[in-house]
Amino acid sequence: MDIIESILDIPVQDPPGEDFSSADLNWTKFGTAERHDDVALIPYARVDAFIIGECSNVECPTRFHIERGRKRSKGSLNLKDYKSDEYLEYRLYWCSFGPENYGEGGGILPSRRYRLNTRNRAARPQSMRGCTCHFVVKRLDAIGPGAKKIPYICNEIQQQTMSMIYLGIPEENVLEKHIEGIQRYCGSNAKVNSLASQYVHKLGMIIQRSTHELDLDDQASIRMWVERNKKSIFFYQDTSETDPFILGIQTEWQLQQMIRFGHRNLMAVDSTFGIKRLKYPLCTLLVFDSRQHALPVAWVITRTIAKPDVSKWMKALLDRVRAVEPGWKVNGFFIDDAAAEIDPIRNTFSCPVLFSLWRVRRSWLRNIVKKCSNIEVQREIFKRLGEIVYSIWGGVDSLVALEEFTQDFIDQTAFVQYFKASWVPKIEMWLTMMKTLPLASQEASGAIEAYHVKLKVKLYDDSHLGALQRVDWLVHKLTTELHSSYWLDRYADESDSFQNVKEEYIASTSWHRALQIPDSAITLDEKDHLFAKVLSQKDSSLAHLVWNPGSEFAFCDCAWSMQGNLCKHVVKVNMICENRQGYQPSMSFQSFRDILMDLWRKPMDDSVALDLSTAWTHQMLDQIQKLVELNSSNDIGSMVNNLPLKWVAKKGRTSFGKPPSTLALPSSSRGGTKNVAAHKKNRKRKRLSRLR
Repeated sequence: MDIIESILDIPVQDPPGEDFSSADLNWTKFGTAERHDDVALIPYARVDAFIIGECSNVECPTRFHIERGRKRSKGSLNLKDYKSDEYLEYRLYWCSFGPENYGEGGGILPSRRYRLNTRNRAARPQSMRGCTCHFVVKRLDAIGPGAKKIPYICNEIQQQTMSMIYLGIPEENVLEKHIEGIQRYCGSNAKVNSLASQYVHKLGMIIQRSTHELDLDDQASIRMWVERNKKSIFFYQDTSETDPFILGIQTEWQLQQMIRFGHRNLMAVDSTFGIKRLKYPLCTLLVFDSRQHALPVAWVITRTIAKPDVSKWMKALLDRVRAVEPGWKVNGFFIDDAAAEIDPIRNTFSCPVLFSLWRVRRSWLRNIVKKCSNIEVQREIFKRLGEIVYSIWGGVDSLVALEEFTQDFIDQTAFVQYFKASWVPKIEMWLTMMKTLPLASQEASGAIEAYHVKLKVKLYDDSHLGALQRVDWLVHKLTTELHSSYWLDRYADESDSFQNVKEEYIASTSWHRALQIPDSAITLDEKDHLFAKVLSQKDSSLAHLVWNPGSEFAFCDCAWSMQGNLCKHVVKVNMICENRQGYQPSMSFQSFRDILMDLWRKPMDDSVALDLSTAWTHQMLDQIQKLVELNSSNDIGSMVNNLPLKWVAKKGRTSFGKPPSTLALPSSSRGGTKNVAAHKKNRKRKRLSRLR
C-alpha cells in the first residue's frame, strides 16, 4: 500500500448507521517510509459512534478507557507555522480487558473505564499490562487550510441519501440530490462532486450488500441487532421461562416526531398486524402529523397482550419521551382492537381512550365479499349490519337483532355459517366497545387505515416469503424501507422538494383524495336515501355507486372499496350527507353529543356537581370553539390579537405574583414602570429605617 504524506489527500469517511467499527473504514498509511501509521479520517462528532462500534464487536466484545490525553485550546496554534495534521485534542484509548500479564498464568482483569493506579505496584514493562489493543483519536484543527476542501455531510443530507437508496431511486438521481445538499454548505467544486460521487456509490453498495441475517439463528440474530442499535430501542425483553419476547423500536427521528406531533394531541395504535403470517405480530404507535396523516413513531413486536407486559413497554416509551420533554402529554388515544386492554393506556398516558371502527368495518366488508359473490346481496348484508349496529347502539336487544338478521339471509349458507362461527362470539364484544368508548372520526380512521395498507404493501411485497417467520427480517424492513419512506414524505412536504413524493404523500389518505372531488360530482337519492352517485374525475362517462350513504357502513362499487378499504367516494358522499336532512349524523358525532348530554343530565339541580359539570362543559366548548376558529381562519394573526392579555414581564407583577388592579401592558406604558420602581425604592427605605 502506498504511503500518503499529506493528510489533505486522505478522504473523510462517514459510514452509514448509528454505530460503526474499524471494519467499516478504509485505512490509509500516513507518514513517511521510516515512520507511518494506519489512519482514517471521520467527522469528530462520530467518534463516540466509532468507540461504541469497536466495543460491540460480536466476537470480542470489550470496553475502552482513556489511557492518556492532551488538549489544546483554539487559537493557541500559529496559523502560519502549524502543520495540517496538528491536533486540538489527543486521546489514547486502551482496552480495559485482558490478563494482567498476557503471558502464561496471567490473571484476568475486571472491566474498567479508567486507568488503574499502578504507582504502588512493582514496575513492569508497559507491554505486559493487560490487552494490547489500543487506538489514538486526534481532533484536527478545524480552521486548517484543508477544512474547506472536505465536503460537509450533515445528518439531514445523509438521511435523505439513505432514504432514496432504500426506496430504489436510481443512483444518478440520488447523486444529483446529494450534491445539491452538499453545495448548500460547500459551494460548487469539482473535488466536492468527485468525493460525493464516491460517497453515494459506496453507500449504495453497503446498503445493497446489507442483510437482515446477522446469524442463522433468528433469536441470536436479533440479539446482535439489539446490541448494535441500542439508541433505537426503548424496550427489550428476551424470551425466557417467565417472560415473553418484547422488542420496542423507536429511532431518534421517530422520537422527535412523537414529541412534536403527539404533545397535546392525539395518538393511535395499529394493532395485531400480521398475526397469522408473522412470527410475532406487530403493533405500531402513530401520531397525526401536520396534514393529519398517521405517522409511525414506535414499533412493538410481541405476541403478548397481557396487562403487565403492555404496561411495561408503554411506561418505557413514555419515560423515554419525557426524558427529552418533561412536560409532554397526550390528549387522547385511539385503539382499533375491541380485545385490547384499556387500563395500561389510561394508567400510563392518563388520557381518554377512543375506539376506531376502521378495522371492524374492513373485516366485515372483506369477508362479506369473500363469502357472497352477488353484489346485491353484499350490499344488503353490509347495510343490514350497519342498521343492527345503530339499533343495538340505541338500546335494542342484540340477540333479537342478530337472530332476525340470520333468518333474513338463511339462503346464503356459506356466509351464515361463517357469521355464526366467527362473528357471533365477537360481535357482542365489538358492540360493547362501541357503546363504552367514544368513537373516532372518519378522517382519523382513514389515516390509520392508510398506514396499515402502506405497511402491508411494504412487508408483503418481499419475494422471499420464508423471511416472514424471522424477526430480524421484520426489523430490517421497518427500520430501512418503511422508515425511509415516511422520513422522505415529511422532508418533501416541509422543504417543498421532491414534488412527486410530496403529491403522493398528500394524496395518501382517502380523506385528502375526497377533498379533490367537487360537490357537483355528487348526486343523492333524495327519495329513499338508498344510494349516491359519484361522477369520476378522470372519465366523465363513468360513475360509482355508494350504498348506505351517510353511514360508517357505507360502501362503494369501486375496486378499492370492494377490497374492504375506505374509499374517497364514500368519504365524499358522507361529507355531503352530513349537512342534509334525512341522513343521520355520524356515530362519532353522536357519541360526542351523548357525552355532552351525559354531563348535562348527571348532576342534581342546585348542587356542586352541577357547577362542576358546567365548568367542564364550558371549558370543553371553549376549546372546541378555538379549534374551529383556528381550522377555518386564513389569518392566524387575527386570532392572536383576540387572545387575552398575558403577563409580559416580571415588572408587571406585584411581589406576591398577583395581578394589580389595572392590566399591565407592554413597555409602551412608561408611567407604570416608574411607579413600580418607586414602590420598590420606598420599601427598601422602610426596611433600612427599621434596621436603624
